[in-house]
Amino acid sequence: MKIGLFDHVEHGQRPLATLFDERLRFIEAADAAGFYCLHVAEHHATPLSMVPVPGVYLGAVARATKRMRLGPLVYLLPLYSPLRLIEEICMLDHLSSGRLDVGVGRGVSPYELKFHKVEHDQSRDIFIDAFKCVSAGLITDKLSYSGVHFTYENVPIALRPLQQPHPPFWYGSSNEIGSTWAGEQGLHFVTLGPMATAKANITAYKAALAKRGAPAQPKPEFPGGVAIGVQRHIFVADTDAQARRFGKPAMDVHLAHLNWLRTMHGQSGPTSRLNVPRGADFEACVADRTVIAGSPQTVRAEIERQAEELGINYLLTYLFLGTMSLPEALRSLQLFSTEVMPHLAKL
Repeated sequence: MKIGLFDHVEHGQRPLATLFDERLRFIEAADAAGFYCLHVAEHHATPLSMVPVPGVYLGAVARATKRMRLGPLVYLLPLYSPLRLIEEICMLDHLSSGRLDVGVGRGVSPYELKFHKVEHDQSRDIFIDAFKCVSAGLITDKLSYSGVHFTYENVPIALRPLQQPHPPFWYGSSNEIGSTWAGEQGLHFVTLGPMATAKANITAYKAALAKRGAPAQPKPEFPGGVAIGVQRHIFVADTDAQARRFGKPAMDVHLAHLNWLRTMHGQSGPTSRLNVPRGADFEACVADRTVIAGSPQTVRAEIERQAEELGINYLLTYLFLGTMSLPEALRSLQLFSTEVMPHLAKL
């Protein structure tokens, strides 16, 4: 099993320049520790994300790292001009010396889409049209494309990606509809949520992929050529009590950020963003197994149980979140990479 790193780069109650500098130091440490890929979310108009333009941030990450792959998880395709995004992908692929992995999606938040004049009930159709257009543009030197939402005729494509035919595509899904679509397209795949939700999504993805027959762009480093992963918030310390001491305030702030736009719009009730069920606090997330916190031994044992139950070959760790300090994050990273990761590689 390979290990990735996920981040929203949320507001950390300190100057933004400081936050960015800390993240780059953390990413450099993760690169040296052997993490497979850094995946960065895209969100807008919320303290959940201080990098609403992930391509700019990833340009800096590309120059600060040497081995780790990197990419958005996901680009919100309904918010982009496909032509401009084709150019951005090509630039990032060269800036990273061919280490770019491109996650795509429609966007989980109807509020964020609405700010950009996109209706959520239309976003899937717009996303699929944009994905077809971007895919076509990455493999040609002159783009002609006719879709319901996007049309181009004989547009010169001066930039081409370094990876051929183009960087691998990923899809992050929170539901069985999106998971099935990802399998049908043969994309690399990550899901999230409590065990029952994650299991259902993975099962739907695997069934669709099996019907397709093979991934679109196989990755030989993964069994079967395809990454199948789950995201988990992970806090590691010398003892379980110490992990809870910094993990709880970090996770509780993170949950508040996840629901910030819902709260602003007067939405109450169970902590959920559309069809992504979430615990109301740190303790509830530990109970539903979306948070894994404790000593290296505790964390390793729980990851091994989840990997077996879910049938994954990729663990997407979320290690630096909420208002965690850089020293807390680096210590958690050190313990995870030295005392947990070597055992997970054997799974």
